[in-house]
Amino acid sequence: MRTLEGLTVVTFEHAIAAPFCTRQLADLGARVIKIERPGSGDFARAYDTRTRGLASHFVWVNRSKESVTLDIKHPASQGVLDALMAKADVVVQNLAPGAAARLGLSWQALSAKHPRLTLCDISGYGPDGPYRDKKAYDLLIQSEGGLVSITGTPEHPSKTGASVADIAAGMYAYSNVLAALLRRGVSGKGSHIEVSMLEAMTEWTSYALYYTYDGAEPPARAGASHSAIFPYGPFTAGDGVTVILAVQNEREWESFCRTVLQRPDVLANEAYAGNARRVALRDELKQVVDGVLQGLTGQQLVARLDEAGIANACMNDMQGVWDHPQLKARDRWTEIDSPAGKLRALLPPGMSREDNPRMDAVPALGQHTDAVLRELGLAGSDIEALRKAGAV
Repeated sequence: MRTLEGLTVVTFEHAIAAPFCTRQLADLGARVIKIERPGSGDFARAYDTRTRGLASHFVWVNRSKESVTLDIKHPASQGVLDALMAKADVVVQNLAPGAAARLGLSWQALSAKHPRLTLCDISGYGPDGPYRDKKAYDLLIQSEGGLVSITGTPEHPSKTGASVADIAAGMYAYSNVLAALLRRGVSGKGSHIEVSMLEAMTEWTSYALYYTYDGAEPPARAGASHSAIFPYGPFTAGDGVTVILAVQNEREWESFCRTVLQRPDVLANEAYAGNARRVALRDELKQVVDGVLQGLTGQQLVARLDEAGIANACMNDMQGVWDHPQLKARDRWTEIDSPAGKLRALLPPGMSREDNPRMDAVPALGQHTDAVLRELGLAGSDIEALRKAGAV
């Protein structure tokens, strides 16, 4: 039996933050009923067509869910909403600011009728304060949370290549829902969870916050290199191969100088003693390192780094990750169904095949509408009437 088997999650979600949370609940066995707008559905369905005609974002965060189309603003949908809420253990929503409350999906309204229900509200900025009504998307929150200011090159600030503000909020929603379910097991009562994307992003940038404590200078943008540790980042060998390497302490610095650079004179130079000095002289020291590495092939560089016990990695592209020998050796890939056929998917981190993670299909829009409505007690004629009215 999967960990969350028997639990029902009803979610009013779009884009990434809430869907990422609920997909992970589905991984653990929860039944996730995804309410989508009739006709168009979750707008992430239309982001692109890169996965055999399906949207890459949608495929990523929506497997193992049941798609029910329901116009939650339509008067005729109220009975269906009430029945769904009575069935749910957890409700997750990241609708536009204020929308859930206007639709009767606030904590005050739901907890009075369903005291064992846990409600998780995900928003950009939280339910109060001067920014409460602002719409929020990943790049906007990366900017408001300061991440863009410390990411990129000295000349050009940059967002990250992955939707980390969405992911951060989704992860905090997921972990707080799990905690709420544990709490309910003791108290018998549901919980109200409020996750702000801004607060999640701020937590993830807290090293940079403390780096600038008491008005100190912020960490410099350093591209793919570490802003506060050197040498730590990409270095190119003489044959054009780029290797990421990381020197974390003085013991490793000594090993790097002796075994990789084979330059004991660099180690003896007091100007480079201690990470703070190396960071301050980053440009000068990089010329020294590059001068040695240009005489090596990428393979020779990796061999020296391994001999010296210096952490290193290849700078893979996405195809390199699909083909990664470590993921293959650990048998981390499986297949899921979708409206476009079989698709490869990564097993959930932390779970093995023996854990039996739920890896069901990515749903077509409205695929489960009739089945769920019949389960709620509606007859075929009732469903047809809702469809004619435009409620489903």
